[in-house]
Amino acid sequence: MNQPAENQSAEGAVSLAQSSPTLGTFRERDGALEWSGRQETVRVEPWGPDAVRVRARLGGPVLEALPGALLDEPPSTSYTVKIEDGQGQLTVGALTVCVSAEGQLRFVRTADGTDILAEERAHFWWPGARLYTPTGNGHHRLEQRFAAYEGEKLYGLGQHQHGLFDQKGAVLDLVQRNAEVSVPVLVSSRGYTFLWNNPAIGRVELAGNGTRWVADSARQLDYWITAGTPADGQRRYSAVTGRTPMLPAWAAGFWQCKLRYRTQDELLGVAREYRRRGLPLSAIVCDFFHWTHLGDWKFDPAEWPDPAAMRRELAELGVKLVVSVWPSVSPLSENHHLMEQRGYFIGTEYGPMAHADWPDKEVASTVQVAFYDATNPQARDFLWSRVKDNYLDPYGITAFWLDACEPELKPGFQENLRYHGGPGLEVGNLYPRENARTFYEGLLAAGESEVVTLNRSAWAGSQRYGAALWSGDIGTDFATLRRQIAAGLNTGLSGIPWWNTDIGGFHGGDPDDPAYREVMVRWFQFGTLSPLMRLHGFRDPGMPLGPDMTGGPNEVWSYGEEAGAILEKYLRLRERLKPYVLKVMREAHEEGLPVLRPLFLEFPDDPAAWPVDDAYLFGPDLLVAPVLTAGATARTAYLPAGSFWTDAWTGETYEGRSAVTVDAPLDRIPLFLRDGARLPVAE
Repeated sequence: MNQPAENQSAEGAVSLAQSSPTLGTFRERDGALEWSGRQETVRVEPWGPDAVRVRARLGGPVLEALPGALLDEPPSTSYTVKIEDGQGQLTVGALTVCVSAEGQLRFVRTADGTDILAEERAHFWWPGARLYTPTGNGHHRLEQRFAAYEGEKLYGLGQHQHGLFDQKGAVLDLVQRNAEVSVPVLVSSRGYTFLWNNPAIGRVELAGNGTRWVADSARQLDYWITAGTPADGQRRYSAVTGRTPMLPAWAAGFWQCKLRYRTQDELLGVAREYRRRGLPLSAIVCDFFHWTHLGDWKFDPAEWPDPAAMRRELAELGVKLVVSVWPSVSPLSENHHLMEQRGYFIGTEYGPMAHADWPDKEVASTVQVAFYDATNPQARDFLWSRVKDNYLDPYGITAFWLDACEPELKPGFQENLRYHGGPGLEVGNLYPRENARTFYEGLLAAGESEVVTLNRSAWAGSQRYGAALWSGDIGTDFATLRRQIAAGLNTGLSGIPWWNTDIGGFHGGDPDDPAYREVMVRWFQFGTLSPLMRLHGFRDPGMPLGPDMTGGPNEVWSYGEEAGAILEKYLRLRERLKPYVLKVMREAHEEGLPVLRPLFLEFPDDPAAWPVDDAYLFGPDLLVAPVLTAGATARTAYLPAGSFWTDAWTGETYEGRSAVTVDAPLDRIPLFLRDGARLPVAE
């Protein structure tokens, strides 16, 4: 229930170390606590159970309807506001926010008043915890500082290739790049989950002497925080940013892909061979350069003469056709002139309206391509109209691979871009989410109830538009495989449950090389126990980038008799596990819990579970310990306290709170079942 409070001056104690301390004023306004002082307004309001949203602006009241991740309306919740003795306080369940007379914020546990996070001044004189440096026209370079805490562990922040699971001590750019996906969500071992609700280009510094969030140019500070266990935080966060749809059953199976199948006959030949061999296949991908020109968004009839027959035959085989759609438009495209005239491209402040160079058909060199503006509703509608007319309506194609959707700028100067949603520096990270939105809203409007898009980038809230993320164009060695564990776990903790890698990595890999075959086998085992299972890559021998390019073979029978038999074994394992995969996917849909789970998500009271970065839980019942080094035939894995664990291959049982070493020959990935769970792992 609201606690009314009259406007009053803050008269509490302030620091005499400051040259001229600010004495702000408090008021309760529309269910929120507001502090104002020296032209700054700070607004703290309930935003779901045990959670608040904080906005701060210099030069006037906070602004509504700026681009961000939060849904328009928060879940309803009870709260109290108290203003007395020159202090302000807002309590929402387990979280209480205390605001000092000087406008400094502390987030504490309601139960005992202990800090979970607090703002910290940069200096006793100037600046304070919040800094606004003008960049012109009402925009500022924004800095938000918080205290650092000894022993704190920090997770999330999207998907990165640095290999860190606990990211305390890291400095990360908040910008989208191939394989580097910025989703500004932090999960802390101190009992909070935090969203930097700002799509601006910037960085976050998780230093030993403080945490600092930076937006290079934006109009106001905006963040959200909730108190509770990591699992509680995932439920709360997904409730305010949108939960993923239910994964369609077909998408839980095996996806076959390579760079690239150049013709209709080649692609169909692969699908037929899977059927001839009796191997499970759920989806096959038609990659880039299948088009007439980049940005035409339609099949080239010279290479794909009868897409309707192709899609129909694949459907009879039980295989879903997934088609690559890029957001870039060549000047040779039939759509380029109209889109430029209507303002459907991302604008530029200086120079021509071109954002990258790229090969296209019928030209010997690259051309300067433009990206459609996914933040513009009319541009989204136009692109979808072309996809609908050229893929959905004539051929019934409903699954799309959204490649290069960072967008893939060359060079990556967001300062020069002007989006419908705002200047590039202010909204640049939003692009991949809005690109996924194009297809989600388009498919729903067309009467389709199932939406899955495969995306190379994402931002906070992408999950609500049916976006699956993959880890981009990565290497093909054991070191890269090792880094994908942390990347996938942090992606799940960032609210995106549908995630996968190119099994075997992307850049190269010789199918005839015994060393690479070992990498492929171990990666394939990891892929089997990933949210989505998709084989892809640009295998040796490759070709130069261009419309005629393809790579070496990349089907399960491409890796020799011994390796191929193991890959087939894991294809069948994935098929047996599909009911369990879909059960876990329902938890993601209904509760917002990740599919790939760090051990501490299920066992937060076990301190030894928090640093584990080379194993994970696949849903609640299956602990996976991938083999991540060449030549290994055994694996040591930590089994969390509070449960007993059964080796899924041998049936041997172990008590939790112990590290066990088990055999891991080439055909075996160590798997442990929790508390007697029964899953069809062994054939």
